[in-house]
Amino acid sequence: MANIMVVDDDPEVSGLIQCTLEAAGHQITVVENGREVIDTLNKVKPELLILDVMLPGIDGYSLASQIAESAQTQSMPIIVLSALEPSRTMFQKFSQVTAFMTKPFNTDDLIETVKTALTKK
Repeated sequence: MANIMVVDDDPEVSGLIQCTLEAAGHQITVVENGREVIDTLNKVKPELLILDVMLPGIDGYSLASQIAESAQTQSMPIIVLSALEPSRTMFQKFSQVTAFMTKPFNTDDLIETVKTALTKK
């Protein structure tokens, strides 16, 4: 299946995502700090990024901007995850943001959203 990177500072959320997607056959890398994301992206080269908005170090919006500007990562699909529904509109300008999911989320919806994002690649 796919190599997916999960960026969330809440261990419960990232653990749930990791368990759900590993059970679906994906390989998961979890990053909890916004500052580590770009280095880890370049090392791991995931096919999909699941990105929280509120992160320590650097927020999800700033990360999405950096990812969009980098030739290595600009075509990588991103699923944005947030408890803040209003932040959805901020991410509409990024073509690689394939979905916006609000927390708490349904794990079946997560699997479907991931499948759709990977198909669009």
